[in-house]
Amino acid sequence: MIYNDGDTIVAAATPTGGALCVVRLSGEQAIAIADRVFRGRKSLLQARTATVHYGRIVDGEEVVDDVLLSLFRSPHSYTGEDSIEISTHGSRYVVERVIALLVKEGARMAEAGEFTRRAFMAGRMDLAQAEAVADLIAAESHASHAIATTQMRGAYSDELRTLRDRLLHITSLLELELDFSEEDVEFADRKQLRQLLEQTLAKVESLAQSFALGNALKEGVQVAIVGRPNVGKSTLLNRLAGEDRAMVSDIAGTTRDTVEVCINIGGVMFRLVDTAGLHSTSDRLEQMGIERTAEALRKARIVLWLTDNESSCIDDDLVGYTPTTEQHVYRIITKIDLSPATSDKPTTSPYPTIRLSALTGEGVDKLRDALHSSADATGAYNGDVIVSNHRHYEALRKAQEALAAALTALHNDIPTDLMSEDIRLAIHHIGTITGEITSDDVLKNIFSHFCIGK
Repeated sequence: MIYNDGDTIVAAATPTGGALCVVRLSGEQAIAIADRVFRGRKSLLQARTATVHYGRIVDGEEVVDDVLLSLFRSPHSYTGEDSIEISTHGSRYVVERVIALLVKEGARMAEAGEFTRRAFMAGRMDLAQAEAVADLIAAESHASHAIATTQMRGAYSDELRTLRDRLLHITSLLELELDFSEEDVEFADRKQLRQLLEQTLAKVESLAQSFALGNALKEGVQVAIVGRPNVGKSTLLNRLAGEDRAMVSDIAGTTRDTVEVCINIGGVMFRLVDTAGLHSTSDRLEQMGIERTAEALRKARIVLWLTDNESSCIDDDLVGYTPTTEQHVYRIITKIDLSPATSDKPTTSPYPTIRLSALTGEGVDKLRDALHSSADATGAYNGDVIVSNHRHYEALRKAQEALAAALTALHNDIPTDLMSEDIRLAIHHIGTITGEITSDDVLKNIFSHFCIGK
């Protein structure tokens, strides 16, 4: 079990080995347990909530460490329970001694994510906000941090709650009609009902569509660097990464597997994938590399098509690849240091063209600007609701299907009870996101991915 009523839990909330470490304690006996090992100016049992105390952690007569202790009384704490946070020195030995003392006095070691699960169970946050806590901890860029912060503060949950309340109002009117079915009355005006369903469906679709961008900003925008052998793919990867991450040589087929590097451009994380050159070969290893290139192309949000030939065609260079409408494709003319005059040549390519030299760095800043503009994170920075969680996306997609079915039922004058069932299904799927509707198995799976101490 991750959650046990009455247990007081303890864990280190920060890594050991640094200057300081925070040890967290939460539960009915948190203050009493801490008071038995803490020596300050006064007993913690009489202390007010949201106060900080200087003192010592002791084991009998032995002083273990000088600490600062923060005390929070229920319900004014992260978990909604009595909670203690002890700032100790970061030595692994000191932290383990402090935790061992608290366990000896009656606490137990916390499971992964148990503090946040208790906050959810106490109504301090809903499930979407709890998952945003984990996303905030894992954020590797300004953009992913902004998305998680917006969700954690409840803007996303507020929108979902509004949608769910609308749908609950609709179903209550439809079910009222069922109670008076023999009298053939309509409590829900069909024109208003259609408008409300259409508006709700449009909002659900908008949220679901935001997942493509949200997931990319959260996990890193995948950029496939592709082209024929020896056009400078690995050299460009190394230039963008600021270090030698891929082998560079004049021998065709040097890159036989994909090489991935993460870089941060303007607060957005990009995952650059250097791929094997696309060409015909009987070499089995090269063939495997080319297959992985095709896979990288399918997954990429941005495609950098490299060529050192002004007259080259994408169909010839990237055989079998057709860009999707969601992908940004850039035609990158490389090695302009060898042919400077090409920079003035016009292009008939349907794709934006950038001329550069990965060797000298000329034109690379233009490419960085293009990458940043292709992954527009402005909405995230402005607090727009952007879906970045795959579980949420699947729930929204299912809600979208149910709402579409309800609209079809309304159009075809299908019996009210069947239409009401579709709407209730949409309510169910939206409710699974915020936790109004969930199962213990789902909760265990979600919180098991948290770090211990959070």
